[in-house]
Amino acid sequence: MDAIVFNVTTAGLMVLMFKAGMALIGPDTVSRRRPPWAAAGLAVIAIGAVVTQLCWSGAMDAFDDDPSKSGWWRVVTAVFMQNGGLFGGAWNIATLVVVAALAEWFWGAPLMAGLFAAGILLPQHIDALFGESDRATTDPRNFAGSSGATYFLAATLAAALLLRAARGGTPTERLLALAVPAAGLAMWFAQSNGHGLVAVYGFVLGALVRVLARPLIHPDRDLRRPPRTTMASLTALAGRRTRQAG
Repeated sequence: MDAIVFNVTTAGLMVLMFKAGMALIGPDTVSRRRPPWAAAGLAVIAIGAVVTQLCWSGAMDAFDDDPSKSGWWRVVTAVFMQNGGLFGGAWNIATLVVVAALAEWFWGAPLMAGLFAAGILLPQHIDALFGESDRATTDPRNFAGSSGATYFLAATLAAALLLRAARGGTPTERLLALAVPAAGLAMWFAQSNGHGLVAVYGFVLGALVRVLARPLIHPDRDLRRPPRTTMASLTALAGRRTRQAG
C-alpha cells in the first residue's frame, strides 16, 4: 500500500508541474513553436541507454550511482539508466521528453540543458549541506533513473509561472505554481520522497534564473517570428508519410 501511495503522489506532482508548464507557454501556442530538438536529443540518449541495458546485463552495475561504487561519471550516467521496470522506464522517458520540450520552448535550448544538468549535479550537494545526504541515498531507487533531474527541471517552469502570475496572472496560475513546492515538501516530510525535495530545489533555482537571466529568455520568439518548421508542419508531414506508407 505504501508503494502505491508513493507512486500516486509522485505521479500527481508531475501532473501539477506539467499543468504549470503548459499554462506558462500556452497550450494553444504549441503548434506554432519550432520542434524541440534539444529535448529530442535527450530522448535519443535516454532510449539508447535503455537499449544498452537490454543488450548488456552489466550496464546497471557499470553506470548506476550506487555510493558503494567508485567512478566520477556515475552521477551523470545513472540518470539515463532506468530501474523501475517496463512501466517505470516508459514513464521516466515520456516525462523527460515532455518536460524537456516545455522547458526548451520557455528557457531556450542552452538554459534548458543547463537546468537539466543542474538537476543532475546540484541535489546531492544541497542534500549534504543540509545533512540530508544519508536519508536521500539509502533508497536504491535513487541509484539510477532520470526522474530526479526531470522533476527538478519541471519545477523550474512552475517557478517561472509564479513570477509571471505575480505581475498580473490569474489566481489559478498562482495557486498552481505554489502547489508545486508545497506538495514537494509535503511528500518529502511524509514519505521521504526525493522527487518532492528535488522539485523544491528546482523551483528555487528556476526563480533565481528567471530573475537574473531575464534578458536572455525569449519564450515568445517563435510566436513573433514564426520558424520555417513548426510542430504543426512536422505533424502534418508525419501524417502524410504515414498515409502514403499505408
